[in-house]
Amino acid sequence: MSEQNMENNEVKNLNDKNINKNSENEHQQEAEKQLLASQKNESQEKQSTKKSTESKSDGKKISEEKKTLIREKVRELISLGQSKGFLTYSEIQEILDKVELDASQVENIYDTLESMGIDVVDDRVSEEELLKDDIENLPEGIAIDDPVRMYLKEIGKIPLLTPEEEIELAKRIEQGDEEAKKRLAEANLRLVVSIAKRYVGRGMLFLDLIQEGNLGLLKAVEKFDYRKGYKFSTYATWWIRQAITRAIADQARTIRIPVHMVETINKLVRVSRQLLQEKGREPTPEEIAKEMNMPVEKVREILKIAQEPVSLETPIGEEEDSHLGDFIPDDDALAPSEAAAYSMLKEQLLEVLDSLNEREKKVLKLRFGLEDGRARTLEEVGREFNVTRERIRQIEAKALRKLRHPSRSKKLKDFLE
Repeated sequence: MSEQNMENNEVKNLNDKNINKNSENEHQQEAEKQLLASQKNESQEKQSTKKSTESKSDGKKISEEKKTLIREKVRELISLGQSKGFLTYSEIQEILDKVELDASQVENIYDTLESMGIDVVDDRVSEEELLKDDIENLPEGIAIDDPVRMYLKEIGKIPLLTPEEEIELAKRIEQGDEEAKKRLAEANLRLVVSIAKRYVGRGMLFLDLIQEGNLGLLKAVEKFDYRKGYKFSTYATWWIRQAITRAIADQARTIRIPVHMVETINKLVRVSRQLLQEKGREPTPEEIAKEMNMPVEKVREILKIAQEPVSLETPIGEEEDSHLGDFIPDDDALAPSEAAAYSMLKEQLLEVLDSLNEREKKVLKLRFGLEDGRARTLEEVGREFNVTRERIRQIEAKALRKLRHPSRSKKLKDFLE
C-alpha cells in the first residue's frame, strides 16, 4: 500500500512538472506571437511604401528573413535569461548587435522579456567608466584632428546622469521643458562617440559619424518613455545605431544604393565569408545563391551593384607616374588626322568669313553657332541686332550667296571631299 502511494506521488509530481513546462512554453509562445504581430504590422507599413513590384518582392523577402532572425535572437535571449534568472544590458546588446532594429522593435523585445519574468539589470562596470574608456582608448586608424579632440574634451566635462535624474528630466520633457531635453542629450554625447567609433572605415569621417549619431540621440530624447523601466542609454543606443547606419547607406558610397539593397549586400557578404571559411576558397555565385535561396541571376546582379567605383586618378605602376585614366580610350575623341583637318577647316572658314562685312559675319556666326556651338534662331539674332527676323533672314541669304562665289568656295571644297 505504501509503495503504491509513493508511485502515485511520483506520477503526480511528474504531471505537475509537465503542466508547469507546458505553461511556460505556452507563455513563451504567446510572448513571441505578440512580438511577431508587431513585426508583421511594421513589415506591412514598410512594404506599402515600395514603388515598384520588384522592390516590393525584395522588401518582403528581406522582411521575412529579418523576422526569422529576430525570432531566433529572442529565443536565445529567453533561454539565456531563464538559465541565469536575469540579463544584463550588454548581453542583450551583444546578442542583438547584428540585427537592424528600430526603437519600437526594441521596446517589444523588452516587453517580451518582462512578460517572461526575466529581469534586466545594470552591468557591473559603470556606464561612466565605459564611456570614459571609449573616449580615451580610441582604436588605431581613427584620425583625431583638432576639431575632434576639442569636441571630445568639451563633452568630457559634462557630468553623467543617475537613473533618478534621467526619470526627472524625462518627466520635465513631457511637459515641454526644452532645457531638460538639452540636458538629457548633452549628458549622453559620449555614448554617441562610443557607438560611432565602431563604424569607422565604412566610407565616412569619424566626425561625420558622430554628427549623424547625435541626430539619432535627439530622436531618442524626444521619444524616450521612462515608464518602460529601462535606462535611457539602452534605448538611445538603437536610435543612434539606426541614424549612423542609414547615413552610411546614404552617404558613404559615391553612387548611392537604397537602404534595403545595402541590407541585402551585407547579408551576401556574410554568407560569402561563411562559405569561404567552410570551403577554403572563394564561393561561386551558384553556391551563394543556393545558401541564400535566391536565383543565381539575382546574386550576380547584387555582386555587380556591390562593386566599389575606382577613381580614374588611381596611380598605376611601381613608380606611380601614370594613372588609370591614361589607359582608358576616349571613344568620343577625334583621331589625330581628323583633329588636324578640323583645325585647318576652322582657319579657312574664319578667313572666308573675314571677306564679309562685320554684320554679315556676325549673323552667320550666331545662326550656325560658330563661336560657342549653339545655333540661334532668326528671332534671337533679330533681338541681338534690334531688327525683325525677316531682316535677319535676308542678311543671312545675302551672306551665303557671297560664300558660294567660286573665289571663296574653292577654299572650302577640299574639306568636303
